[in-house]
Amino acid sequence: MNIVFVCHGNICRSPMAEFVMKKILSGRGMTGVGVISRALHEDALGCNIYAPARRVLDRHCVPYERRQAKLLTRGEYDVADLVIVMDEENYRDAARRFGGEKVRKLLSFAGESGDVADPWYTDDFERTYRDVLRGCEALADMLSRRS
Repeated sequence: MNIVFVCHGNICRSPMAEFVMKKILSGRGMTGVGVISRALHEDALGCNIYAPARRVLDRHCVPYERRQAKLLTRGEYDVADLVIVMDEENYRDAARRFGGEKVRKLLSFAGESGDVADPWYTDDFERTYRDVLRGCEALADMLSRRS
């Protein structure tokens, strides 16, 4: 199973989801799931995770590593089993660019139709973390039922 978390710039929500998901999978002893995160736009390519997002991950003891924001490529899309976006705008962008058959919104795994709050605009990184955690836990539940 290969999962790609995607957001606008790959410096806040999608890397938070990547590292939260990795922590959940590790904590549950679930192996065989590849997890990466990517951007749909070039605004922040090459940048590390935004500092306020790192601080929230630190507060919640979520390990992460220094990284650079990268754009989702066709090859990565093709090998992904799931391309998980944070909001409706990301969904439209990904579906338009790559096709929508693999694209799902993160909170849909938790049975919700809403978007993961964008902290770039809300400045509420804790709320974003809660959204990401809820979606990732539900996704991990789904994956564990499949195995």
